[in-house]
Amino acid sequence: MLVGIQRAIATPSSVRAARVLSHFGEHSAGWFALGLLGAAVDRRRRADWLTAAAGVVGSHAASIAVKRVVRRPRPDDPSVTVGVGTPSKLSFPSSHATSTTAAAVLYSELTGRNLVPALVPPMLASRLVLGVHYPTDVLAGAVLGGVTGGLLRRKLKSRKPKPR
Repeated sequence: MLVGIQRAIATPSSVRAARVLSHFGEHSAGWFALGLLGAAVDRRRRADWLTAAAGVVGSHAASIAVKRVVRRPRPDDPSVTVGVGTPSKLSFPSSHATSTTAAAVLYSELTGRNLVPALVPPMLASRLVLGVHYPTDVLAGAVLGGVTGGLLRRKLKSRKPKPR
């Protein structure tokens, strides 16, 4: 299935874009930086932005913990083209998918816009284009990020002042 996906969507431009996303999402650093930027710009909700940014990092940590338990190796087949290096040999779940989905859920709450459709599918596709995850890895990562982001989003909603 992964080979078929790569054949269908891996073009030179999609591989370049996937590498950019890969570097941005590595260790959730890009999403964390955006949370810090939100905290700097939106001073009224600074604490919420910092909580959300910490939640993104926490979701990444949760994915690493699951990886260490499951211990599924990354795709290793001559027909799969690997387009980027990875910090570990473990594949399930995708930490990029986890932290991206958590960021999309949490930052949607803070921006008032649904960021999930714009952010999550490109990151999930990028991991397949680069040949570093199986489809089930990115789907599981998205679920984990959705759950962790959703739980923290409830906390952010509960902080909102009640209308009088």
